[in-house]
Amino acid sequence: MSLKITELCVNCDVCEPVCPNKAISEGVEFYEIAPGLCTECVGHFDTPQCVEVCPVECIIVDPEHAESRDQLLAKYQTLTHEEPT
Repeated sequence: MSLKITELCVNCDVCEPVCPNKAISEGVEFYEIAPGLCTECVGHFDTPQCVEVCPVECIIVDPEHAESRDQLLAKYQTLTHEEPT
């Protein structure tokens, strides 16, 4: 699954720079995650980096974009043209 940022976001700007896929951007009211770019950091890190740095815990799994770990890994390989580290 990709992740999403809820309305609890305080726009603190810490999640955007840690996203290795550049899936996070400023939205109209708060930051947003592009599902097509989010791999939950699969291939890059063991845990989603945005979740690690979020001070208000407003980043959750997006039930509307269900993906298995294998699908996330395939997305990583498509986005980066690399094998996971």
